[in-house]
Amino acid sequence: MFITLTQDQVRFYYGSERWRYNFNEIVELGLLKKKKSYILENSAFAAVTALAYYFMMFSTVVELYYIIPALLCYTILIILRFHSALEFDYYVIVKDIHKNEIKVKIKAFDRPVIGKQIDQYLNLKFDKILQIK
Repeated sequence: MFITLTQDQVRFYYGSERWRYNFNEIVELGLLKKKKSYILENSAFAAVTALAYYFMMFSTVVELYYIIPALLCYTILIILRFHSALEFDYYVIVKDIHKNEIKVKIKAFDRPVIGKQIDQYLNLKFDKILQIK
């Protein structure tokens, strides 16, 4: 269990990240789904293409010795770009009444479990609001 709910506290343990809040201190608790950025891989791909084009047009290399290094670079870049089928990074975000925000990156296969635990928290919070009124 990553999130532990008691009557008056919410505790979160994930790897080395730990936090604890009283139940009424939390303003928002949720999951954030962020699309991965591949700017480094895409810019390296463009740089290799530009370098290969430069050697093709403006070099005196007759035997096309630049093709093999360019193909090796393309292979490495494609492996870096497509080695994982996961397109998103997931974060647990908690905002408290003191306007502090904690953002913890979680693994994709832990997301369903943590999502269910956050749903339990939200249900408990809803029930407490109904009991007050």
